[in-house]
Amino acid sequence: MSSVQVGAHAPHVTLFDSDKQSVTAPEHGVVTVLVFFPAAFSGVCTTELCTFRDSLAEFEKLSARVYGISVDSPFALAEFKKQNQLAFPLLSDHRREAIKAYDVIFENLANVGYVCARRSVFVIGKNGNVAWRWLSEAPGNQPPYDEVKKAVAAAG
Repeated sequence: MSSVQVGAHAPHVTLFDSDKQSVTAPEHGVVTVLVFFPAAFSGVCTTELCTFRDSLAEFEKLSARVYGISVDSPFALAEFKKQNQLAFPLLSDHRREAIKAYDVIFENLANVGYVCARRSVFVIGKNGNVAWRWLSEAPGNQPPYDEVKKAVAAAG
């Protein structure tokens, strides 16, 4: 996969959050962390999003915004957010526009033909360019959380 490269201008996407409000990400002038995850309520995704939840204060200290993005519906994301007490927005890419824009499409999750986000993380600098990225080789892989934090600190 080629995906959006470091140094390239990050695509802006407008998606619905779990409150069914339109949100455009990344935010201009703010370091933004886009966390693409395959499926709400799956074990690996729950661990991943809860790890970001537990580090949210560190990201906020660096004035960074975190967004989780999946192809799940806003309704499913609202329940996932509630059950896991996630304090950052979850955005629904139900039309698969963001995963196409970032070229992070996973074609066949669980070998059932489910097209979803490839687990990936993009750190977008204040200038709107990709400062750092990580793309999973397999859906079960977790991002290197310490590297994400270092990238956010460097982009700030």
